[in-house]
Amino acid sequence: MADTAGTIPQGSMTNSPTGNAAASMFDNFVRTQRESLRALFKRRRSNAGDVADSAKDFPFMSEIANSVVARCSRILDVPAAELCQRYEEEVPESIRQPPDYARIFIEFCSYKALSIAAKGPAYLSDKEFSRLTFDMMLAWEGPDAAIRSPNREPSSSKDEEDGDRDRWSLFISNSTRMAMEVDNQKTVTAEAFARIAPSCVPIADAIIAQNLFDALTASSSKRRLHFIVYDKYIRSLDKVYRVARNALGTSSSSLKLSEGEIVLDTDGTVPTMPVLQHIGISAWPGRLTLTNYAIYFESLGAGAHEKAARYDLATDIRQVIKPELTGPLGARLFDKAVMYKSAHMTEPVYFEFPEFRGSSRRDYWLSICREVLHAHRFSRKHNFRDIQQSEIIARAILGIFRCRASREAFNVSPTNYKTLLPYNLAECLPGGDMILEALLSRLELISIGNGREDALSPLSRRKKILKPVSLLALNQLGFSLIKPSNVDIEVTTTGDVLVGEINPLERAVKKSTSDIGSAEAAQATVEQVKVEGIDTNIVLMKELLFPAFALASWLEHLASWEDPLKSAIFLILVGFVIYRDWIRYVLPMVFGCLGLVMLMRRYFHRRLSLEAFRITPPPERNAVEQLLTLQDGLAQLEALLQAGNVFLLKIRALLFAVVPQDTERIALLLVIVAVAFAFMPLRYLALLAFVESYTRYIPSRRVSTERWLRRLREWWTRMPAAPVRLIKSDYKKNK
Repeated sequence: MADTAGTIPQGSMTNSPTGNAAASMFDNFVRTQRESLRALFKRRRSNAGDVADSAKDFPFMSEIANSVVARCSRILDVPAAELCQRYEEEVPESIRQPPDYARIFIEFCSYKALSIAAKGPAYLSDKEFSRLTFDMMLAWEGPDAAIRSPNREPSSSKDEEDGDRDRWSLFISNSTRMAMEVDNQKTVTAEAFARIAPSCVPIADAIIAQNLFDALTASSSKRRLHFIVYDKYIRSLDKVYRVARNALGTSSSSLKLSEGEIVLDTDGTVPTMPVLQHIGISAWPGRLTLTNYAIYFESLGAGAHEKAARYDLATDIRQVIKPELTGPLGARLFDKAVMYKSAHMTEPVYFEFPEFRGSSRRDYWLSICREVLHAHRFSRKHNFRDIQQSEIIARAILGIFRCRASREAFNVSPTNYKTLLPYNLAECLPGGDMILEALLSRLELISIGNGREDALSPLSRRKKILKPVSLLALNQLGFSLIKPSNVDIEVTTTGDVLVGEINPLERAVKKSTSDIGSAEAAQATVEQVKVEGIDTNIVLMKELLFPAFALASWLEHLASWEDPLKSAIFLILVGFVIYRDWIRYVLPMVFGCLGLVMLMRRYFHRRLSLEAFRITPPPERNAVEQLLTLQDGLAQLEALLQAGNVFLLKIRALLFAVVPQDTERIALLLVIVAVAFAFMPLRYLALLAFVESYTRYIPSRRVSTERWLRRLREWWTRMPAAPVRLIKSDYKKNK
């Protein structure tokens, strides 16, 4: 582009005012793009002198590490040498061993500097802040001078200057080459992100740091985080916090929020994406708002929002929030709704989030509503009050803001195991209770104090006094959960991090996530074996229960005495087992044999893969035939329920002596059975019951047994049922 520009005649652009204006506009445009590309491809040139000076102070550290230490010393207003001296005094010698000396020093400087830099509500909007935190991650990955970090930038200043002159021409001539250069910039791994990002609580949390990294690098095949993606996330996060602060004043008048109540998200404000509230068979559009205490729904009236309906999430009223199907007139057609039910409600309410593809809106709102509910349940379970309770809720609020920012910036929809919400993650992980136990241990050590001791000082370590980092971070961002007199917003915090040590929360998360792979693999097999169709599922169940059906058929064949020899042998064997009181060993023998078979399969047939279970599905049916089959199945189920109710009502009639003669006979029979159980050994009773039931159809007893069963059926048929009266409910559903 520069060569092309040099061939343009000078007079064509300088001899006229129009040419001068065009040249000036073009020069300004090129200069602007050059400056932006400089910020994109390299660190600012203003830091070059600091890098050189710091490199002389710490020759054992890499260039990027010296740059980070220099910037941290400027933030702390402390010389780099004095910062190193403090590091050796405050960090135990057992932690700062030579292999990790530089890396732990980077952590120490970064945590100290971020505790000062992350103050005030506007630090996230500062471009230098996001650059600094990302460089801290780079320095953590490559702290030593002897180790060449991956994708290292050229060190030749002459090459950098020549490259700066050609940045703009490179962008115009070959955009693909520029994209490759952007991709070759330095990136960070999950380990560096998990060590640095949680030190700034609004950016990340120790519980969900790995999941947040996975969400930000979802489009990267190398699973490495680039600064462009990280900076976009920070800008989106800053936008979310600003919108939430602006919502404090605008929503309080219409919703009448209580003190310390913060609006976390709102939906239904766009006419093309409404939120429908279903109660009974009625549905009405409106605006849905979630706060840290409740869900609010404002129905759309004649051009304005009506009074908001409030659904509490904070008090213990046995709330249930789960996904549900909705549709017009109560039909269950669309899987795009969230159901809310509590003990104070006669029927549940459904919030539907219509969209053409998928159910991402519903899943997002389901997650954030459950996050608030889980946070309050965790607080009530352990009877936390004041500071501890506010810290629990503040952690949930920050998690929702992070989830909202990543969703708006990258349109990501994490799964249950990859959620960005800490309490939801603890609920869905296989060992999530360990995360809550570690969080409980941390909350028990929280104390505001006077706000003057350093969170990294040896004194605070000996006292094990922790700070409510999430609550303080919200206060610094402009959100107040409790009265300002109860918390000192000047306290410096660095999140749930310790220099050179693994946070207990992070350790608990690693233990809990160790079984995620097997859980996801098992769930994948479950999804694969699910078959569609009622007939197909019935056939599959019959095949799976074939051994039980075969055993029942064999016992029935023996009890019918069609083969007298086998039936007599079985009778003698079982009778002898019952008489010798060996029946108590039957179940242990069965379980022992099953365990032995499983162990033999485990060690002698482990190389053999399990064959797929084969079934022959029934012939395919059209929609009408399937509906008729379903109707026939429902009719059979209704008949079964009616028979069960009739049986219970006849028993009720016997108990309350509707037929006195029959009641006397049954009462006399029960007394005889009670006396038998009281005075006869149990094994004799069991032997008597087995012999009587097993020999009913022996040739000599078959006629008498059939006659006795016939009399019993006739007696039961003549038994009247207790009366039932249906009372219509006075409750009228909304129309």
